[in-house]
Amino acid sequence: MNFQIYTLGFSKKSLRQFVDFLQEGNINRLIDTRLNNTSQLSGFSKKGDLEYIMELVNIDYRHDVSLAPTEEILTSYKKKAITWGEYEKHYIELLYKRKIETRIPEILEDKRVCFLCSEDKPHHCHRRLLAEYIQNHIDKKVDIVHLF
Repeated sequence: MNFQIYTLGFSKKSLRQFVDFLQEGNINRLIDTRLNNTSQLSGFSKKGDLEYIMELVNIDYRHDVSLAPTEEILTSYKKKAITWGEYEKHYIELLYKRKIETRIPEILEDKRVCFLCSEDKPHHCHRRLLAEYIQNHIDKKVDIVHLF
């Protein structure tokens, strides 16, 4: 059986759907990869609320901004100053610069890990890029599963 990394975005999901996805995936660690996780727009996924919810369902919660894009990259993409292709390139370069591959054992720790961000779908989201980056830098066969 292959090793699996999961991803999930909270947008367009109720709290019940969100928790159901995590439980159906048997996730035991949720890693919040958002740069900012305290906005009122985050609803149930605001840091303090999300920590509490994860505690109730026995899922370890971590917020790791080193896995997030920089404010500059994020803002440039949102303001359409850069294309999605340029965003991907800058984000992957950032992961390389931060030497994320050296932290893979610490990040995964033999847990069923799910990377969280806000985007509804993984297609134009850094959580997919992060999962693929790890997939390319690990000595195990890794499947990426996007929870919807």
